[in-house]
Amino acid sequence: MANPAAVLPEAMGPVMQLVKAVQSGGDVPAATLGLVHLRTSQINGCSYCVVGGALKGREEGETDERLHAVAAWRETPYFSEAERAALALAEYATRLADRPDAVPDAVWDEAARHYDEKQLAQIVLWIGVSNLFNRLNATTRQPAGATW
Repeated sequence: MANPAAVLPEAMGPVMQLVKAVQSGGDVPAATLGLVHLRTSQINGCSYCVVGGALKGREEGETDERLHAVAAWRETPYFSEAERAALALAEYATRLADRPDAVPDAVWDEAARHYDEKQLAQIVLWIGVSNLFNRLNATTRQPAGATW
């Protein structure tokens, strides 16, 4: 199937408005949002977003070490405490059904230690947007590198 956004193009405008609002709605570093998107996409098995996220990260100055290590961020020295908190939040918010307490207080509290309410809103919305794109692309098997 073609990408659902191509089949129903009137849906893409509002989705892109949400993307723009989230990207401009706070001051979370773009690099952190990129890492969150990449990690969410890895979890969801969205090849389109994993490849696209890694390529965009590289274009924006991310190092190969960080891009390659996102899946193992806990065991690598490449990420700040704030980035680690955002990545943990992304993992828990993406895997909601894996545990009864979807996002444990300790995970939320650590994120809140590094980000204010507006920044947390930006991160949570970005996790949601990333999951939306992952579900559209993975469900319809959009291949990495494809164009809409």
